[in-house]
Amino acid sequence: MKIVKNLFLVSLLILFAMPLYGAKRLTLYCSPQIEWCELMVNEFEKRTGIRVKMTRKSSGETLAQIKAERTNPKGDVWWGGTGDPHLQAAEEGLTQAYTSPKMSELHDWAKAPHSATGGKTVGIYMGALGYGYNTDIFAKRGLPEPKCWHDLLHSAYRDEIQVANPNTSGTSYTTLATLVQLLGEEGGFSFLKNMHKNINQYTKSGSAPIKSAARGENAIGIVFIHDAVTQTVKGMPIKAVAPCEGTGYEIGSMSIIKGARNLDSAKKWVDFALTADVQSLAVKARAYQVPSNKGATVPPEAPDVSSIKLIDYDHGKYGSKAERTRLLAKWDREVKVLPR
Repeated sequence: MKIVKNLFLVSLLILFAMPLYGAKRLTLYCSPQIEWCELMVNEFEKRTGIRVKMTRKSSGETLAQIKAERTNPKGDVWWGGTGDPHLQAAEEGLTQAYTSPKMSELHDWAKAPHSATGGKTVGIYMGALGYGYNTDIFAKRGLPEPKCWHDLLHSAYRDEIQVANPNTSGTSYTTLATLVQLLGEEGGFSFLKNMHKNINQYTKSGSAPIKSAARGENAIGIVFIHDAVTQTVKGMPIKAVAPCEGTGYEIGSMSIIKGARNLDSAKKWVDFALTADVQSLAVKARAYQVPSNKGATVPPEAPDVSSIKLIDYDHGKYGSKAERTRLLAKWDREVKVLPR
């Protein structure tokens, strides 16, 4: 009798340890700021009843994780982050095609990645690259106001600038690719080498430099302009700058991971994330990107992209595996190792 009772208890433990058969789940890899990731997860669970397990990592880190898991995929959807690594993931066969019924509601720039990859990724927001600076620090130290990329080479900014590592950060890779396209490869790398002495840290996350500047730990953070605006809206002494020479931009993207274990839930997430009223919720997380759905409300605080001098950013070329790998290796070899 005691043996039977013990077997019964063991059976119950096994039963409760196992996931419920047919339970709706989703494993999400999220690359924007954690506040936006959490808002999206909560809203999705509320609307669908699907339970979400979310991990937040920067774009470069997420791409590396998906590559490492390619023979045994653990994630279902990669949401957000710059479009270039999403394009590389599509090229490498790490993601799979899906055409949402919401596609007709999107801006043309958001449809472009979908067309270029045979449906493996789609744009969810747009953001222009730039930087922000701490006005209190500038006033206290009498620093010259920067308005252009080349102003960041000024000796007054020695150890005062932060930017992320382009190997881990989509923001910083966009910076690297932007400067190469704006100044030519030789000129772009020359700029990065000269700016290196003014860098006090290469961070892992793309938004970290402006958060650090907001705390007064450095004077300037190179980021997407909307991330600088976020700090300003929070009441921090940050002024956003769109560089005078022109600048690049991101098409923040979303992809379903190849071999997704919860494919139906993944498709539901894509449809949800492309919905106008869902994209309009971003302002609650102080996310000020331009949404991809034409019917979504653009936050009044969002940078006016039409007033910013944007370069003709070649997403196809700089999102390719060959070009990304080559440029990142060159940055490691020629910039990262330099003394400061």
